[in-house]
Amino acid sequence: MLVALVEIAGQQYEVSEKAQLVVPHLQGEVGETVEFDKILLKNKDGNIEVGSPYLEGKVKATIMEHAKGKKVLVFHKKRRKGHRKLNGFRPMFTKIEVNSIN
Repeated sequence: MLVALVEIAGQQYEVSEKAQLVVPHLQGEVGETVEFDKILLKNKDGNIEVGSPYLEGKVKATIMEHAKGKKVLVFHKKRRKGHRKLNGFRPMFTKIEVNSIN
């Protein structure tokens, strides 16, 4: 079984074929194919290859859906001033399915 460590949108994810991941929002429409070429590590049946910084190859994935995450609350307070402020937002995520690792 081939497992790879890939950098997607500045974060590292361990991927294998047919795996579904939730990653930060990616550009593209639902059903489009995206490619990631920043492969940091490959592990195929105990054979480990480590890049310095990256390995040759690409990971191809299909965009399944775009969605919003849970609400994140941001609370600001200045002590002894009576100042309090509460903001919130829902970050966007993209669900992808890995098709192949080359």
